[in-house]
Amino acid sequence: MATGGFDPWSAAFVAHPYDAYAELREKAPVSWYEPSGQWLVARHADVSALLRDRRLGRTYTHRFTHEEFGRPQPDPAHEPFHTLNDNGLLDLEAPDHTRIRRLVAKAFTPRRVESLRPTVARMADDLVTGLLADGGGDLIARVAEPLPVAVIAEMLGVPESDRHLLRPWSADITGMFELNPTEETAQRAVRASTEFSDYLRALIRERRADPGDDLISALALVADEGDVLSEQEVVSTCVLLLNAGHEATVNTTGNGWWALFRNPGELDRLRASVDELLPTAVEELMRYDTPLQMFERWVLEDIEVGGAVIPRGSEVALLFGSANRDPERFADPDRLDVGRTDNPHITFGAGIHFCLGAPLARLELNESYGALLRRAPGLRLVREPAWRPGYVIRGLEELLVEA
Repeated sequence: MATGGFDPWSAAFVAHPYDAYAELREKAPVSWYEPSGQWLVARHADVSALLRDRRLGRTYTHRFTHEEFGRPQPDPAHEPFHTLNDNGLLDLEAPDHTRIRRLVAKAFTPRRVESLRPTVARMADDLVTGLLADGGGDLIARVAEPLPVAVIAEMLGVPESDRHLLRPWSADITGMFELNPTEETAQRAVRASTEFSDYLRALIRERRADPGDDLISALALVADEGDVLSEQEVVSTCVLLLNAGHEATVNTTGNGWWALFRNPGELDRLRASVDELLPTAVEELMRYDTPLQMFERWVLEDIEVGGAVIPRGSEVALLFGSANRDPERFADPDRLDVGRTDNPHITFGAGIHFCLGAPLARLELNESYGALLRRAPGLRLVREPAWRPGYVIRGLEELLVEA
Protein backbone atom coordinates (compact mmCIF):
# COMPACT_ATOMS: atom_id res chain seq x y z
CA MET A 1 0.00 0.00 0.00
CA ALA A 2 1.12 3.56 -0.63
CA THR A 3 2.53 5.29 2.43
CA GLY A 4 3.58 8.50 0.69
CA GLY A 5 6.36 10.40 2.42
CA PHE A 6 6.24 8.36 5.64
CA ASP A 7 9.90 7.58 6.38
CA PRO A 8 10.79 7.43 10.10
CA TRP A 9 14.52 7.12 9.35
CA SER A 10 14.62 10.33 7.29
CA ALA A 11 15.87 13.47 9.03
CA ALA A 12 13.59 15.60 6.86
CA PHE A 13 10.54 13.53 7.84
CA VAL A 14 11.43 13.62 11.54
CA ALA A 15 11.79 17.41 11.34
CA HIS A 16 8.35 17.78 9.75
CA PRO A 17 6.18 14.64 9.51
CA TYR A 18 2.88 16.47 9.19
CA ASP A 19 2.60 16.70 5.39
CA ALA A 20 3.16 12.95 5.16
CA TYR A 21 0.56 12.39 7.88
CA ALA A 22 -1.98 14.48 5.95
CA GLU A 23 -1.38 12.34 2.86
CA LEU A 24 -1.82 9.16 4.90
CA ARG A 25 -5.07 10.36 6.47
CA GLU A 26 -6.47 11.28 3.06
CA LYS A 27 -5.21 8.44 0.86
CA ALA A 28 -4.18 5.51 3.09
CA PRO A 29 -5.49 5.96 6.65
CA VAL A 30 -4.82 2.27 7.41
CA SER A 31 -1.84 0.99 5.45
CA TRP A 32 0.82 -1.74 5.56
CA TYR A 33 4.36 -0.44 6.00
CA GLU A 34 6.85 -3.07 4.91
CA PRO A 35 10.08 -1.55 6.34
CA SER A 36 8.87 -1.93 9.95
CA GLY A 37 6.38 -4.75 9.36
CA GLN A 38 3.47 -2.78 10.81
CA TRP A 39 0.06 -1.44 9.91
CA LEU A 40 0.02 2.35 10.14
CA VAL A 41 -3.16 3.92 11.55
CA ALA A 42 -3.37 7.66 10.92
CA ARG A 43 -6.82 9.02 11.80
CA HIS A 44 -7.85 10.26 15.23
CA ALA A 45 -11.10 8.26 15.38
CA ASP A 46 -9.34 4.99 14.53
CA VAL A 47 -6.38 5.58 16.85
CA SER A 48 -8.64 6.56 19.73
CA ALA A 49 -10.88 3.51 19.22
CA LEU A 50 -7.98 1.05 18.95
CA LEU A 51 -6.38 2.35 22.15
CA ARG A 52 -9.54 1.17 23.92
CA ASP A 53 -10.08 -2.04 21.92
CA ARG A 54 -9.35 -5.14 24.03
CA ARG A 55 -8.76 -7.17 20.84
CA LEU A 56 -5.38 -5.45 20.82
CA GLY A 57 -2.70 -5.56 23.49
CA ARG A 58 0.66 -4.18 24.44
CA THR A 59 1.74 -7.80 24.72
CA TYR A 60 0.38 -11.13 23.52
CA THR A 61 2.15 -13.50 25.92
CA HIS A 62 -0.79 -13.45 28.34
CA ARG A 63 -2.74 -15.36 25.67
CA PHE A 64 -0.29 -16.95 23.25
CA THR A 65 3.19 -18.40 23.08
CA HIS A 66 5.60 -16.78 20.64
CA GLU A 67 5.17 -19.77 18.35
CA GLU A 68 1.36 -19.60 18.45
CA PHE A 69 1.50 -15.92 17.61
CA GLY A 70 3.95 -16.43 14.76
CA ARG A 71 6.69 -14.41 16.40
CA PRO A 72 10.32 -15.36 17.12
CA GLN A 73 11.61 -15.92 20.62
CA PRO A 74 13.35 -12.82 22.05
CA ASP A 75 17.13 -12.89 21.84
CA PRO A 76 18.38 -14.46 25.13
CA ALA A 77 21.25 -11.94 25.12
CA HIS A 78 18.66 -9.16 25.57
CA GLU A 79 16.99 -10.81 28.57
CA PRO A 80 17.81 -8.08 31.16
CA PHE A 81 16.03 -5.47 29.03
CA HIS A 82 13.00 -7.68 28.42
CA THR A 83 12.68 -8.68 32.08
CA LEU A 84 12.76 -5.03 33.09
CA ASN A 85 10.42 -3.84 30.33
CA ASP A 86 7.96 -6.73 30.34
CA ASN A 87 7.18 -6.35 34.06
CA GLY A 88 6.23 -2.68 33.75
CA LEU A 89 2.66 -1.43 33.54
CA LEU A 90 3.09 -0.18 30.00
CA ASP A 91 3.72 -3.66 28.58
CA LEU A 92 1.33 -5.75 30.66
CA GLU A 93 -2.25 -6.80 30.10
CA ALA A 94 -4.93 -8.07 32.49
CA PRO A 95 -4.89 -9.67 34.96
CA ASP A 96 -1.30 -8.59 35.81
CA HIS A 97 -1.85 -5.02 34.57
CA THR A 98 -5.03 -4.66 36.64
CA ARG A 99 -3.36 -5.92 39.81
CA ILE A 100 -0.17 -3.85 39.47
CA ARG A 101 -1.93 -0.64 38.41
CA ARG A 102 -4.25 -0.93 41.43
CA LEU A 103 -1.30 -1.35 43.77
CA VAL A 104 0.80 1.39 42.16
CA ALA A 105 -2.18 3.78 42.26
CA LYS A 106 -2.33 3.29 46.04
CA ALA A 107 1.18 4.72 46.26
CA PHE A 108 1.18 7.15 43.31
CA THR A 109 -1.82 9.11 44.53
CA PRO A 110 -3.13 12.50 43.32
CA ARG A 111 -2.46 13.78 46.84
CA ARG A 112 1.19 12.70 46.63
CA VAL A 113 1.52 14.39 43.24
CA GLU A 114 -0.15 17.61 44.39
CA SER A 115 2.05 17.72 47.49
CA LEU A 116 5.00 18.11 45.12
CA ARG A 117 3.73 21.40 43.67
CA PRO A 118 5.80 23.69 45.94
CA THR A 119 8.90 21.57 45.28
CA VAL A 120 8.35 21.55 41.51
CA ALA A 121 7.74 25.31 41.51
CA ARG A 122 10.94 25.90 43.49
CA MET A 123 12.99 23.63 41.21
CA ALA A 124 11.62 25.31 38.08
CA ASP A 125 12.31 28.76 39.50
CA ASP A 126 15.89 27.80 40.44
CA LEU A 127 16.57 26.47 36.94
CA VAL A 128 15.18 29.62 35.32
CA THR A 129 17.25 31.75 37.72
CA GLY A 130 20.40 29.96 36.55
CA LEU A 131 19.47 30.40 32.89
CA LEU A 132 18.81 34.12 33.39
CA ALA A 133 22.07 34.60 35.31
CA ASP A 134 23.98 33.28 32.31
CA GLY A 135 21.98 35.33 29.83
CA GLY A 136 20.58 32.19 28.24
CA GLY A 137 21.87 28.84 27.04
CA ASP A 138 20.44 25.52 25.93
CA LEU A 139 16.85 25.48 27.19
CA ILE A 140 16.70 21.70 26.98
CA ALA A 141 19.88 20.99 28.95
CA ARG A 142 19.31 23.83 31.43
CA VAL A 143 15.54 23.50 32.14
CA ALA A 144 13.67 20.85 30.16
CA GLU A 145 15.85 17.87 31.13
CA PRO A 146 16.85 18.56 34.74
CA LEU A 147 13.37 19.41 36.04
CA PRO A 148 11.47 16.14 35.41
CA VAL A 149 14.50 14.01 36.33
CA ALA A 150 14.87 15.89 39.61
CA VAL A 151 11.15 15.61 40.34
CA ILE A 152 10.99 11.85 39.70
CA ALA A 153 14.20 11.35 41.69
CA GLU A 154 12.69 13.37 44.55
CA MET A 155 9.51 11.29 44.44
CA LEU A 156 11.40 7.99 44.36
CA GLY A 157 13.83 9.07 47.05
CA VAL A 158 16.98 8.71 44.94
CA PRO A 159 19.86 10.44 46.79
CA GLU A 160 20.97 13.66 45.11
CA SER A 161 24.50 12.31 44.70
CA ASP A 162 23.18 9.50 42.46
CA ARG A 163 20.77 11.45 40.28
CA HIS A 164 23.28 12.02 37.49
CA LEU A 165 23.02 8.29 36.74
CA LEU A 166 19.32 8.34 35.87
CA ARG A 167 19.18 10.25 32.58
CA PRO A 168 21.90 8.19 30.80
CA TRP A 169 20.28 4.93 31.93
CA SER A 170 16.90 6.14 30.72
CA ALA A 171 18.23 7.31 27.35
CA ASP A 172 19.90 3.95 26.71
CA ILE A 173 16.81 1.94 27.69
CA THR A 174 14.35 4.00 25.64
CA GLY A 175 16.53 3.59 22.57
CA MET A 176 14.88 0.17 22.24
CA PHE A 177 11.51 1.82 21.63
CA GLU A 178 12.58 3.15 18.24
CA LEU A 179 11.76 1.23 15.07
CA ASN A 180 14.16 -1.60 14.20
CA PRO A 181 16.80 -0.81 16.85
CA THR A 182 20.36 -1.88 16.07
CA GLU A 183 22.28 -4.51 18.01
CA GLU A 184 24.49 -1.73 19.41
CA THR A 185 21.34 0.00 20.72
CA ALA A 186 20.20 -3.29 22.25
CA GLN A 187 23.51 -3.83 24.01
CA ARG A 188 23.39 -0.34 25.54
CA ALA A 189 19.83 -1.03 26.71
CA VAL A 190 20.86 -4.36 28.24
CA ARG A 191 23.75 -2.77 30.11
CA ALA A 192 21.60 0.11 31.37
CA SER A 193 18.79 -2.29 32.36
CA THR A 194 21.19 -4.37 34.43
CA GLU A 195 22.85 -1.41 36.12
CA PHE A 196 19.59 0.44 36.83
CA SER A 197 17.92 -2.73 38.16
CA ASP A 198 20.82 -3.54 40.47
CA TYR A 199 20.84 0.02 41.78
CA LEU A 200 17.11 0.00 42.51
CA ARG A 201 17.19 -3.43 44.16
CA ALA A 202 19.73 -2.10 46.64
CA LEU A 203 17.54 0.96 47.34
CA ILE A 204 14.45 -1.23 47.78
CA ARG A 205 16.22 -3.40 50.34
CA GLU A 206 17.26 -0.27 52.25
CA ARG A 207 13.71 1.15 52.24
CA ARG A 208 12.10 -2.11 53.30
CA ALA A 209 14.42 -2.13 56.30
CA ASP A 210 14.08 1.59 57.00
CA PRO A 211 11.09 3.14 55.13
CA GLY A 212 11.00 6.82 54.27
CA ASP A 213 8.41 9.23 52.92
CA ASP A 214 9.18 8.39 49.29
CA LEU A 215 7.64 6.42 46.46
CA ILE A 216 10.11 3.51 46.58
CA SER A 217 9.22 2.96 50.23
CA ALA A 218 5.51 3.19 49.41
CA LEU A 219 5.78 0.78 46.49
CA ALA A 220 7.93 -1.66 48.43
CA LEU A 221 5.42 -1.78 51.29
CA VAL A 222 2.09 -1.34 49.49
CA ALA A 223 -0.38 -4.20 49.88
CA ASP A 224 -4.01 -4.82 49.02
CA GLU A 225 -5.93 -7.79 50.40
CA GLY A 226 -2.72 -9.73 50.89
CA ASP A 227 -1.38 -8.86 47.41
CA VAL A 228 1.98 -7.11 47.17
CA LEU A 229 4.31 -5.99 44.43
CA SER A 230 7.27 -8.28 43.81
CA GLU A 231 10.74 -6.78 43.86
CA GLN A 232 10.91 -7.04 40.06
CA GLU A 233 7.56 -5.28 39.73
CA VAL A 234 8.76 -2.45 41.98
CA VAL A 235 11.98 -2.13 39.95
CA SER A 236 10.10 -2.12 36.62
CA THR A 237 7.57 0.40 37.94
CA CYS A 238 10.28 2.80 39.12
CA VAL A 239 12.10 2.61 35.78
CA LEU A 240 8.85 3.17 33.88
CA LEU A 241 8.02 6.19 36.03
CA LEU A 242 11.40 7.69 35.23
CA ASN A 243 11.42 6.85 31.51
CA ALA A 244 7.81 7.74 30.75
CA GLY A 245 7.77 10.52 33.33
CA HIS A 246 10.58 12.54 31.87
CA GLU A 247 11.06 11.70 28.18
CA ALA A 248 7.65 13.10 27.24
CA THR A 249 8.02 16.11 29.54
CA VAL A 250 11.47 16.99 28.22
CA ASN A 251 10.28 16.86 24.62
CA THR A 252 7.01 18.67 25.28
CA THR A 253 9.07 21.49 26.76
CA GLY A 254 11.60 21.65 23.93
CA ASN A 255 9.16 21.02 21.08
CA GLY A 256 6.66 23.41 22.64
CA TRP A 257 9.05 26.33 22.96
CA TRP A 258 10.22 25.78 19.39
CA ALA A 259 6.57 25.90 18.31
CA LEU A 260 6.03 29.13 20.26
CA PHE A 261 9.10 30.75 18.72
CA ARG A 262 7.75 29.82 15.26
CA ASN A 263 4.39 31.35 16.17
CA PRO A 264 5.33 34.69 17.78
CA GLY A 265 1.75 35.95 17.81
CA GLU A 266 0.69 33.06 20.01
CA LEU A 267 3.75 33.50 22.22
CA ASP A 268 2.89 37.18 22.72
CA ARG A 269 -0.72 36.23 23.44
CA LEU A 270 0.38 33.70 26.06
CA ARG A 271 2.83 36.09 27.70
CA ALA A 272 0.10 38.71 27.98
CA SER A 273 -2.33 36.31 29.74
CA VAL A 274 -0.21 33.65 31.43
CA ASP A 275 -2.58 32.91 34.30
CA GLU A 276 -5.59 32.59 32.02
CA LEU A 277 -4.08 30.73 29.08
CA LEU A 278 -1.34 28.55 30.57
CA PRO A 279 -3.48 25.43 31.18
CA THR A 280 -4.92 25.38 27.64
CA ALA A 281 -1.52 26.31 26.17
CA VAL A 282 0.15 23.30 27.78
CA GLU A 283 -2.51 20.97 26.36
CA GLU A 284 -2.17 22.61 22.93
CA LEU A 285 1.61 22.28 22.90
CA MET A 286 1.28 18.57 23.73
CA ARG A 287 -1.09 18.22 20.76
CA TYR A 288 0.72 20.42 18.28
CA ASP A 289 4.14 18.72 18.36
CA THR A 290 3.43 15.42 20.09
CA PRO A 291 6.48 14.06 21.97
CA LEU A 292 5.52 10.39 21.43
CA GLN A 293 4.71 10.10 17.73
CA MET A 294 3.84 6.41 17.62
CA PHE A 295 2.42 3.83 20.03
CA GLU A 296 2.32 0.15 19.11
CA ARG A 297 -0.21 -2.63 19.74
CA TRP A 298 -0.39 -6.34 18.92
CA VAL A 299 -3.53 -7.63 17.20
CA LEU A 300 -4.89 -10.49 19.33
CA GLU A 301 -7.92 -11.21 17.10
CA ASP A 302 -8.64 -10.39 13.47
CA ILE A 303 -9.98 -6.84 13.23
CA GLU A 304 -11.24 -4.52 10.52
CA VAL A 305 -10.18 -0.88 10.56
CA GLY A 306 -11.11 1.62 7.89
CA GLY A 307 -12.03 -1.16 5.48
CA ALA A 308 -8.73 -3.01 5.99
CA VAL A 309 -8.71 -6.48 7.57
CA ILE A 310 -5.76 -6.80 9.94
CA PRO A 311 -5.07 -10.41 10.95
CA ARG A 312 -4.14 -11.76 14.36
CA GLY A 313 -0.40 -11.65 14.92
CA SER A 314 0.02 -8.27 13.24
CA GLU A 315 1.42 -5.17 14.88
CA VAL A 316 -0.30 -1.81 14.46
CA ALA A 317 1.49 1.52 14.74
CA LEU A 318 -0.92 4.11 16.12
CA LEU A 319 0.30 7.46 14.81
CA PHE A 320 -0.33 9.86 17.69
CA GLY A 321 1.29 12.75 15.86
CA SER A 322 -1.06 12.29 12.92
CA ALA A 323 -4.15 11.74 15.07
CA ASN A 324 -3.44 14.98 16.93
CA ARG A 325 -3.46 16.91 13.62
CA ASP A 326 -6.59 15.31 12.19
CA PRO A 327 -8.95 17.97 10.74
CA GLU A 328 -11.89 15.61 11.26
CA ARG A 329 -11.44 16.16 15.01
CA PHE A 330 -9.58 19.46 15.44
CA ALA A 331 -10.56 22.78 13.92
CA ASP A 332 -7.67 24.16 11.85
CA PRO A 333 -5.29 21.55 13.32
CA ASP A 334 -2.08 22.90 11.81
CA ARG A 335 -2.60 26.23 13.58
CA LEU A 336 -1.15 26.66 17.07
CA ASP A 337 -3.90 28.06 19.30
CA VAL A 338 -2.84 28.51 22.94
CA GLY A 339 -6.46 29.14 23.89
CA ARG A 340 -7.85 25.98 22.26
CA THR A 341 -10.47 24.46 24.56
CA ASP A 342 -11.91 21.66 22.39
CA ASN A 343 -8.73 19.61 22.51
CA PRO A 344 -9.15 15.83 22.95
CA HIS A 345 -5.51 15.07 22.12
CA ILE A 346 -4.30 11.54 22.76
CA THR A 347 -0.79 12.41 23.87
CA PHE A 348 -1.29 10.51 27.13
CA GLY A 349 -2.95 7.56 25.40
CA ALA A 350 -6.36 6.15 26.31
CA GLY A 351 -7.99 3.06 27.73
CA ILE A 352 -6.37 0.93 30.42
CA HIS A 353 -2.91 2.19 29.47
CA PHE A 354 -3.76 5.88 29.86
CA CYS A 355 -0.65 7.49 31.36
CA LEU A 356 -0.67 7.11 35.15
CA GLY A 357 1.74 10.03 35.40
CA ALA A 358 -0.37 12.51 33.41
CA PRO A 359 -1.16 14.70 36.46
CA LEU A 360 2.54 14.92 37.33
CA ALA A 361 3.51 15.76 33.74
CA ARG A 362 0.90 18.52 33.63
CA LEU A 363 2.13 19.88 36.95
CA GLU A 364 5.75 19.98 35.75
CA LEU A 365 4.86 21.57 32.41
CA ASN A 366 2.68 24.25 33.96
CA GLU A 367 5.37 25.20 36.47
CA SER A 368 8.18 25.11 33.89
CA TYR A 369 6.36 27.16 31.25
CA GLY A 370 4.96 29.47 33.90
CA ALA A 371 8.38 30.27 35.37
CA LEU A 372 9.90 30.98 31.96
CA LEU A 373 6.97 33.05 30.70
CA ARG A 374 6.80 35.18 33.84
CA ARG A 375 10.50 35.62 34.57
CA ALA A 376 11.98 35.64 31.05
CA PRO A 377 9.55 37.74 28.98
CA GLY A 378 12.32 38.58 26.52
CA LEU A 379 13.36 34.97 25.90
CA ARG A 380 14.31 34.59 22.23
CA LEU A 381 15.75 31.98 19.94
CA VAL A 382 19.42 32.10 18.96
CA ARG A 383 19.27 29.70 15.99
CA GLU A 384 17.02 27.10 14.47
CA PRO A 385 17.42 23.79 16.32
CA ALA A 386 18.13 20.33 14.93
CA TRP A 387 16.00 17.28 15.69
CA ARG A 388 17.41 14.16 17.29
CA PRO A 389 17.44 11.17 14.92
CA GLY A 390 14.78 9.21 16.84
CA TYR A 391 11.22 9.28 15.48
CA VAL A 392 9.06 7.45 18.02
CA ILE A 393 10.28 9.64 20.90
CA ARG A 394 10.67 12.88 18.96
CA GLY A 395 12.63 15.81 20.35
CA LEU A 396 15.28 18.42 19.71
CA GLU A 397 19.03 18.09 20.16
CA GLU A 398 19.18 21.51 21.81
CA LEU A 399 17.31 24.81 21.89
CA LEU A 400 19.67 27.76 22.27
CA VAL A 401 18.07 30.91 23.68
CA GLU A 402 19.01 34.35 24.92
CA ALA A 403 17.30 35.82 27.96
